[in-house]
Amino acid sequence: MTVTIGRRELLAALGGAAAACPLAARAQQPAMPVIGYLNNGSPESDALRLTGLRRGLNEIGYVEGRNFVIEYRWAGNQADRLPALAADLVQLRVAVIAAAGLLPARAAKAATTSIPIVFSVGADPVQFGLVASLNRPGGNLTGFNGFVGELGAKGLALLHELVPGTATIGFLENPNNRVFEVTTRDVLAAAPAIGLKVQILKASTDREIDAAFVSLVQARTGALLIGNDLLFNNRFEQVIALAARYAIPTMSSWREFVVAGGLISYGPSLIEQYRQVGLYTGRILKGEKPTDLPVQQETKIELIINLKTAKTLGLEVPNKLLATADEVIE
Repeated sequence: MTVTIGRRELLAALGGAAAACPLAARAQQPAMPVIGYLNNGSPESDALRLTGLRRGLNEIGYVEGRNFVIEYRWAGNQADRLPALAADLVQLRVAVIAAAGLLPARAAKAATTSIPIVFSVGADPVQFGLVASLNRPGGNLTGFNGFVGELGAKGLALLHELVPGTATIGFLENPNNRVFEVTTRDVLAAAPAIGLKVQILKASTDREIDAAFVSLVQARTGALLIGNDLLFNNRFEQVIALAARYAIPTMSSWREFVVAGGLISYGPSLIEQYRQVGLYTGRILKGEKPTDLPVQQETKIELIINLKTAKTLGLEVPNKLLATADEVIE
């Protein structure tokens, strides 16, 4: 029996087949892996970290939007939001969580024992319970230790070289950040050996940062060492303006502080830290397991000095410091 198909029916059949082809092809394409990114800060403060993260991922063959996507979660400097944000990423079943800092790493660890977590922290991850050991992390976490928390004593000595006439140096810490338990202890222990006293200042808000500088002036403290904390790192402009207003030599852990007009920094490269996070994240996407990836340790610490700021403060930078600086901004 011959079946005759009319022109209208033929066009409808062809149209249906054409429409089905992209759907079938799309169904055959594997879904792109999703990386969860967890940070206590904000998008505005994260440009350098994300530059490093994407750079590391690119080096291992991953380009955002092409073969992976990122689900970003920022707590807006409200650490109590981190557990809920971490739980949200777990519910999304992301392939890996990149945790920027100690508090995000701890929140992610509490949220999942199965999803791999790659962290970048500024203090010993063993001491703070993230991993069992550096060489054999165990569990579902690995990452990068930037040693920033352990650099306070050295930073104090360098700042004293730059401002040798001062008898007291202030140390700004965030009482809500447990890393300062280690850093403050080291700073206080190192001070007597170089003939210094340390004025401990605490701040967890913008207003308290302002008040800390007023306290420095009232106590006639000669310089300020800024502890490594996300709040302070996100307030470089505020800190630099206060340091200029009160003519207080001020030191940070990050190069970006000096580039923005701060006096001196001593610490690792933020971009390089997160490049390492990106590399490990990419390796896990390719099938490696966190327990087989040793925690990486910072190997390069940079000393950066802003000569223009030093001249404005009336400071003469010793030749020894200039000779050992990795970068001098004029």
